[in-house]
Formats: sequence, C-alpha cells, structure tokens
Amino acid sequence: MGMEVENTNKKMQDLNEDDEKEKEYSDKELAQTLREVLKSVSLLGSEFENCTEHYSMLVQVFSKHTHINPEDEAALLVVSSRALSRAVSCIDVDHHDSLLFSIFGMSMWNYGVHVMDALIDLIKSLAASSGNYLILIRCLNMLVRNFKPPRSFLPLFSQPRGIAKKEQVLDRVHTALKDIAELRPLSLLWLNGIVVDSMPRMSFKNDTLNKIKVDLHLSEIYVENMLKLERGVLGRYVGKEILLAVVSRLVDLDVEIEWDEILQDDPSKGIFDMEIEDIDEAADYDDHGEEFPKAGFGLQKLGADVFAERLDSLMVLTCEHIKARADEGHLIEVFETLLQSFEDPILKTHKSKFAQFVIFYACSLDPEKCGVRFAVMLADTFVCGGVSPTTRMSVVAYLASYLSRARFLPSSLVASMLKRLVDWCYEYICKVQDIEERNIDPHVHRVFYSGCQAVMYVLCYWMRMMVDVPHLKSLLLDMPLEPIFRNFLDPLKVCLPSIVTEFLRQAKAARLFTVSENFFFNDLLESDLSKIYGGIERLDTFFPFDPCLLKNCDRIIGPHFLYWSMVKKTYDGDDGSCDEDVNEGERFIDGNSESFYDGEKNLDELDLELELEVFENSMHSNMSITPRRPLKHMMPARIRPSTSPEL
Repeated sequence: MGMEVENTNKKMQDLNEDDEKEKEYSDKELAQTLREVLKSVSLLGSEFENCTEHYSMLVQVFSKHTHINPEDEAALLVVSSRALSRAVSCIDVDHHDSLLFSIFGMSMWNYGVHVMDALIDLIKSLAASSGNYLILIRCLNMLVRNFKPPRSFLPLFSQPRGIAKKEQVLDRVHTALKDIAELRPLSLLWLNGIVVDSMPRMSFKNDTLNKIKVDLHLSEIYVENMLKLERGVLGRYVGKEILLAVVSRLVDLDVEIEWDEILQDDPSKGIFDMEIEDIDEAADYDDHGEEFPKAGFGLQKLGADVFAERLDSLMVLTCEHIKARADEGHLIEVFETLLQSFEDPILKTHKSKFAQFVIFYACSLDPEKCGVRFAVMLADTFVCGGVSPTTRMSVVAYLASYLSRARFLPSSLVASMLKRLVDWCYEYICKVQDIEERNIDPHVHRVFYSGCQAVMYVLCYWMRMMVDVPHLKSLLLDMPLEPIFRNFLDPLKVCLPSIVTEFLRQAKAARLFTVSENFFFNDLLESDLSKIYGGIERLDTFFPFDPCLLKNCDRIIGPHFLYWSMVKKTYDGDDGSCDEDVNEGERFIDGNSESFYDGEKNLDELDLELELEVFENSMHSNMSITPRRPLKHMMPARIRPSTSPEL
C-alpha cells in the first residue's frame, strides 16, 4: 500500500511541475491519476485524509485556497472538475468528506460560464453515479442553495451584466435539477422538501433596515426560482407544496405590515364615504382599452414600508405565474392548490390584508369554474358549519366582500349565494324564536349578525341591479328580509352603523319594505351591542377584498375589481329606478351596464335554486379606500377609526 501511495504522489507532483518539463496529460490520464489519489485516501483511512499531500492539493482547488491568479484558478477548476467527473466512482462519502464539503460549498455565482459548466457536470456525475443517497441529497442541496446569490451580487441586479449573470446561473441550476431527476427519479422524493426547507427564514428582530432589505430581496429571488421550478417539467411532482410555501411567504410578509402603516382613519368618515388621496392621476386601461379606476390611496405610506414594497413585488410575481399557468392550460390544478392555501394559512391569519388577492386573481381568469368554486366553498363553510364561530364570521366576510367586489361574477351566481345567506339567517331566527329564554347577548349570536351584515353589504352593491331586472327583483321581493332585520335580535342596531345606514337608504328607495325615519341613525354612533358583537378581534369590520393598496399589484387586480363609485345605487336618479331593463348577466357600472360574459357565456334564466345546482354540477364535472371623487373613485369598505383593528 505504501508503494501505491508513493507512486500516486509522484504522478500528482508531475502534474504540478513547471511548464518547462513539457509534460502533458490527457483528460483520461488525469482522471486515472485522480482515481489513484482517491483510492490512496480510502486505503489509508479517513483519519489520514489530510495527511495525503496531493489529495489536500485537490481539496484546495475546490475551496479557493490555491492563491493563484483568477485566470489560472478558473482553468485549474475546469480541468480538475472534468477529470473528477470521470473519477466519481472512487469518491466515498466516508473517506472524502473534506473534498465533498469543498465541492458542495461552492457558489456558481462566483465563476464564469466555463467553470459553471464544469461544476454542473461534476454535480450531475456525483448524483448519478453514487449509490449513496447522502451524496445525491447533498447534490440537490448544493443546487438549490444556488437559487440565492451572495449578498454582494444584489447591487449588480440593477445592471445588464447582473441580469445576465442571474440568467446564466439559474438556467444551469434548473437544467441540472431536471437532468438529475431524469437520471435518478428517486431524487424527487427529496427535492420538494429541500426546496421548501431552504427558503430564507423570516426573522427580523433586532435587524437593521439595510439587512432587512437585503434579506427580503434574497427571499424574492428565491421565491422566483420556486415558481420557475413549479412551472417547469418538475412542477407536476413538486409544484403543489412549492406553491403552498410561496403563499405562506406572502402571508408572512402580510402580517409584518401594520395596520397603522396602511392609512390613518378619519373619525368623521363612515364606511361608505371614506376618501383617500390618490397619488397617481394617470388613467389605466384594461385589455379592451376600457378605463378602470386606480386605487392608489395610501401608497405614500405603503411605499415607504420595506415589507409592503417586497410583498408588492412578490404578489405581482405570483399573479404573473398564475396567468402563465392559465395560458398553458393548468389553471385548474393551480387553483386547487390556491384553494388549499386559502384555507390555511390565509383564512387562519387574522385579517390578512393582501395575500388573499392571489386567489381573487385566479378566480378572475376563469369565473365559470374557479370563480364559482370559490364562492360555493365560502358559502358551504358558513352555512354548513363544522368550524369555529370565528372562522364562520371570517368566511362570510370573505364571501360578502368577494361577491361585492368581483367584477367578473354573473348576477345569477351572486343572487344564488345571497339567497343561501338569507335562507340561513331566516332559519336561525325561526330556531331562536322557539327558545323560551331569549338571549340577546350579541356575542352569543355573532355568527347570525355576521350573516346579516354580509347580506346588507352585498345588497348595497347589487340592490339597484336586482330591482331593475324583473327575474331578480321577484327573487329579492320573495326574500324574508323584513323578518330577518326586524326581530328581537335587532341586527340593525348591532351590525356596523355605516352598512346599516347605506342598506336602509337603498332599501327605502327600492321600496323593499317599509323603512321609517326612526330606522336611520348617525353612522358615527356605535351602540354597546354593536361593540359586543364585534368582540376583541372586530371581525365585523373585516372586508378582505377592499381595494388593494399595493401599487403594482393593484394594476393587475384593478381591471377585475368593482369600486364603490362604479356602483349605481337605488337612490340615484329621480325615483331610484331605471326605465330600461337589463339582461341578468349585466351589472350597472356608473349608470351604464357592463356585461360579464359575452353572448355565448351568459347563463340561462333558470330558477335560482336550479342555477346553484347547475353551478355546482359544472364545478364538480370540471374540477376533481378608493381615490377621491375628483378622480372619479370612492372607497366604501374600509375600517372606521372606532372599529379599527388592534395593533
């Protein structure tokens, strides 16, 4: 054994002698020499690993401890990597740990394309040839770790050379992951967990602002690579967990944004007449050239918040990814994952501010399937129960806000969902009336009050359209609204005063039922019953699809979003009615009607109970605040100061 080691040392010494010896080695000969070096360490044992001179020299090549000029170092790395790729069968995890540690600790961001290519080939050879799964896992870890550049590279990403470098590295990393998966299919068992577990951690306690900015930027680059992986050929194997992790990251950033950083509420404003200054007066247009409102309110404050800026970027990145997946015909699969992410973590996050808009956007891309599915899921959760009262209150707030704000939903679906809410509220009243001891503690009946408030909120947006469509007007008049709102539980004195006031104002103009002047009250006054109903969490003030305050994300959401100033109210005009009937598939916008579906997509004028059944059957068969009035936009549903969330 000593003779073999001595011969190997001599060959390695020959490799490092000056050029004047004119001794050249072919790749094959160099690979053979490296095999002998590796075998010599294996024969001596791991405890002699660092005592073998030429093995130590090999380790130094990959650990950047050669102390030679960069050009020679790059050439040495290329030669050594190519030769070692042909000798990987001799690498043993037990005896060559220092060499593997040096290789797997390398960052491809530090090298040119030739070194990167040689390193990628070496990593793929290690992953494919070794029967030891520990080496395979370390190969995957090394590649995934290169999703994230060194901190020193971040300033370069604003320059063309930095962008080019990013593409060079990441294209090679993703190609290598795909190649390894083809060579070793079992690698997919670990890849998913490695990608999710390697996400940059979200912990900013005691960090400086500059460090927070850098960490958030690195996190965004990592998420970008996660979405690229989800969209690639490996997405069918790892996409679900990756997308769930991305949404969780959106929620993590969402909760870092404090409510008082969004806006300062004016005590003189009610929920339907809040006005916030818009910083962008330029009009935006949708794909059809139609102007739509901007919701740039509060952006001066949000723009200064580092978490809001980064969340805005990630939201845009995620929405663009969803759109790309939809264009490729994979929206349904993506939506199923988003629906799961909505249930956890979005719904479980107290008053999530922005993350929920990713599912709103997905619904807008396919209203007939995704849009209906989301509404039905929310309604089922509230009506059927089986979850905590707090969850039901949150769910119905999502449903009311979604039905009111989603510009893409057909009126027939909204009417169906509204009827389910009204029927549930009426059944609740009938049940409690049979109880001898009538408990009027608002906290006890908080789910009922949340349902009543949802009904009023939706009707504030939809009442005018429903009373002007004969089919829907008949349905509206048949709803037992008066028994629901006039009973011993007295929801009109418990729900948010501003919503009650707007609802009664429109109900009176529409002549839904007799509304006396005594039912109107100052919307700044909040009764003790109302405060008890909302409780500590004040979910009664939560309208999750209020206009998005993230500037760039709002540009994506805006064309699909309904603003309060766009809604025609029953009291607008002489008598609160319209002389012309409109199709059921149309919704009043600023005095005009906007069709949500073209002639081929409009739903038939069926009985609404049958329509809901059609919606659900179709679903199962296809799928296993706003700016100031001078700028033409007003925001209705934003938190009033007296009911603002606890900080």
